Amino acid sequence: MNTKSAVASVKRPNIVAVGTIVWLGSEVMFFAGLFAIYFTLRAMNPDLWAMQVEKHNFTFALINTLVLVASSFTAQAGVFAAERMQPRATGRGMGKWGTVEWFYLTFFMGAIFVSGQAYEYATFVSEGITLSGDPYGSAFYMTTGFHGIHVAVGLVAFLLVIGRIYSVKNFTHKEETTAVVVSYYWHFVDIVWIILFIVIYVLPLVQGY
Repeated sequence: MNTKSAVASVKRPNIVAVGTIVWLGSEVMFFAGLFAIYFTLRAMNPDLWAMQVEKHNFTFALINTLVLVASSFTAQAGVFAAERMQPRATGRGMGKWGTVEWFYLTFFMGAIFVSGQAYEYATFVSEGITLSGDPYGSAFYMTTGFHGIHVAVGLVAFLLVIGRIYSVKNFTHKEETTAVVVSYYWHFVDIVWIILFIVIYVLPLVQGY
């Protein structure tokens, strides 16, 4: 067997995908630091936490969370379409949607989440919970705020992918890789929020504060 042919047949890992995973690893450390700050401030101010968490609208936060979690499934559906080399819909019905349609839906759901978070911020501010008001406000806005920025970046990334698909004549492996990489980022953002939701909204209910 020709040595060159054998080497060429070896499937090497995609450099862009691997680089994205490594970068997300550094993001894990960043959010780990934010969680450490949150738990430290909570341990130092138990009475304040008990008072402020009562202002949470758990049902609203849960619905907003479910919207974001569902967007991970629509993003993955877009990736599956990309892997089939189907950039756009081939007919009527969601079953024939391509990457563009699924990513548009994902963008819409992500925008709903960000809007919901903005509404929650406005409500909290009206109730006296501000970034500089007390340790709880600082912890809450730092953790959820940085996550919200990451969501916004993800929304821009989806628009860039959609724009790239429209701009190229032929959908190739490069466009597929771009869609996959953006989905990695989006799944990461969703996982971080699930942890945030448990820490900020669920644990206080379970622990009594």
